[in-house]
Amino acid sequence: MDEDPEETQATIDLVVAPEAAGQRLDAYLASVVPDMSRSRLKTLIEAGRVSIGGATIVEAKKAVNSGDRIHLSLPEPEPAEPEGEDIPLDVVYEDDDLLVINKPAGLVVHPAAGNWTGTLVNALIAHCGDSLSGIGGVRRPGIVHRLDKDTTGLMVVAKNDRAHRKLSAQFADHGRTGALERGYVALVWGVPSLPYGLVDAPIGRSPTNRQKMAVVKTGGREAVTHYVVEESFGPDAARFVSLVSLRLETGRTHQIRVHMAALGHPLLGDQDYGKGFLTKIGLLPEPARSIVRAFPRQALHAYLLGFEHPSTGETMHFESEPPEDFATLLDAFKAL
Repeated sequence: MDEDPEETQATIDLVVAPEAAGQRLDAYLASVVPDMSRSRLKTLIEAGRVSIGGATIVEAKKAVNSGDRIHLSLPEPEPAEPEGEDIPLDVVYEDDDLLVINKPAGLVVHPAAGNWTGTLVNALIAHCGDSLSGIGGVRRPGIVHRLDKDTTGLMVVAKNDRAHRKLSAQFADHGRTGALERGYVALVWGVPSLPYGLVDAPIGRSPTNRQKMAVVKTGGREAVTHYVVEESFGPDAARFVSLVSLRLETGRTHQIRVHMAALGHPLLGDQDYGKGFLTKIGLLPEPARSIVRAFPRQALHAYLLGFEHPSTGETMHFESEPPEDFATLLDAFKAL
């Protein structure tokens, strides 16, 4: 038997060829199983749906060996459980394969505990119809990457499995060898000591609060963030706030928020990683003081998104201005 998977109803059986030896299990499966993303296959592995030589494997990073007999048990096909909801979408671009949207603050990307309705997924199902069914998993149809609930800006969504797989591969590569690029702007407390630089520090679950992420010494995942100080605001002797642009080499949960906090310059409005800086609001002159106090979220906007189109190979490039609340905040500091 060669590497072409032989599918029988809801199972796939295959034998690893010699040239594939040493690959991670999830990467290997993604290369031979058509129209399934690596992230989806990783979920299936962790759910105990993959065995090698009869032994169940739950670690996606396990290396495969030449001659390994792999059995993949697929869940029965089913439509996405969330229902479509008439939620307005700011669509920047759309074709048969994908759409690019400008996500507003307050919109959760996919259903989860506490947010089963009113999510981006609900809006996408209503907008795209059956083309999203099952892509990326039951509760995440079409979702290739995420933004935090209160982060605004550009996202790309896949409208079919082929596009999802190719876009997911670009995000997994983090733009190291391809066209993918992601750019953000943020307002942070204080001024970093260097006008530009990078934070290279692994991120994992906080050892003191499992609901938060943190820079950790052991057990974390590689995380690299590049920043440039674009402008700072306030009297020369006391620059209160900086506008920074950021690029990501990796895509960890809360990466920008955690890295800037670790640098000593958390994002304005960040209730999880910037609470220790709330007292600084009182140092601001009016009207900036009142505007900052009323700002309900972290001041972070995904302004730039670039990728290779999954069908045409064309390099797609999109930019988005910060939303009104962010612009109002920025104007208040520029007036200092």
